[in-house]
Amino acid sequence: MMAEGNRASPKGFVEGTVHVDVKDYYGKRLTNTSDLQSNACVAPAQPIPAFIRQALKRVHPEVTARYYGCGLVVPECLEGCRILDLGSGSGRDCYMLSQLVGEKGHVTGIDMTEDQLKVARTYVDYHMQEFGYKKPNVSFVQGYIEALTQAGLEKSSFDIIISNCVVNLSPDKRRVLAEAYSVLKDGGELYFSDVYCSGRLTEEIKTHKVLWGECLGGALWWKDLLQLAEEVGFSPPRLVTANVITVDNKELQDVLGDFKFVSATYRLFKVPKGNTKSCQVIYNGDITGVEDSFQFDCQYTFKAGEVVGVDEEVASILTHSRFAEDFTFQPPGGPHGPCGVRHKAGIVDPFELVLHLEKQSPGSATGGCCSTQSAACCK
Repeated sequence: MMAEGNRASPKGFVEGTVHVDVKDYYGKRLTNTSDLQSNACVAPAQPIPAFIRQALKRVHPEVTARYYGCGLVVPECLEGCRILDLGSGSGRDCYMLSQLVGEKGHVTGIDMTEDQLKVARTYVDYHMQEFGYKKPNVSFVQGYIEALTQAGLEKSSFDIIISNCVVNLSPDKRRVLAEAYSVLKDGGELYFSDVYCSGRLTEEIKTHKVLWGECLGGALWWKDLLQLAEEVGFSPPRLVTANVITVDNKELQDVLGDFKFVSATYRLFKVPKGNTKSCQVIYNGDITGVEDSFQFDCQYTFKAGEVVGVDEEVASILTHSRFAEDFTFQPPGGPHGPCGVRHKAGIVDPFELVLHLEKQSPGSATGGCCSTQSAACCK
């Protein structure tokens, strides 16, 4: 997968100068999190569920020390699932997820940086022994997130894809989404946290090596995500959380000017379109860690046993995804509730959401990626 310059090949993906720069930044310039030049990729203090905290404690210290991701990206309902982690780095999240999917599930990490993969692979046997598994349920692949099938990953083979502050490091985000769509099973989900900006960035910012490495130079205008997801075939992105990013480095701030940044977690599903009607649903409370209340996104929270009206998009997602067995479905105005469907606004501006939630709960924090100083979660 070596390349000359930035030229594309009709046979598949070719490495470009951005990938070389990013690999150098994360493979050689950074030796631990204290080497980061801005606070854009420093995780906030946040409430982490006890079962996830316990899983993280069992990850080898060197794996954790060499992990440069931000925050945590952990979707719900993982038992027995096949998960792909884009930009898995030293493997911290993969080893945490290994415990959540169980011995019958599997976690694959893909990364383009050899130094990071070496750390991850070193501790496979250690973790399997620690978890009491007879055979590994974790594997690591060297490759590019723009070329998943070229790296040997099979189409329609994963239930869930996660990514934590990595998509912004790619110069071809449409291709990343297209590849993710390709390797997801029908009903599968791309659950990812990333950095977004308030507008399309200037060439000066986009060509700034440090800003790329610090997750800012490659940030996508959040409205462009909506368009790219539709072009690829995903359901409209569902915003889960949104967190403010601040940059305290004056030199970098001068380059960034008036652009604002936010980290946001989105759900994108590979489900049929246009053939599901709005309905009422009842959450059964069986998903590990969210037994009492399941926050699907910033618009829908399902309390166990409560009737909730959902729109066509959410109805399609719930009926065609891994969540189908966790809900009881009934038509609008069914026997459990006289009221009709509560239609929600389809698109949420993550910047407006942050402002709204900060007014509601000043100083709150949550587990998105790359958030600093202040953060807010959707509840």
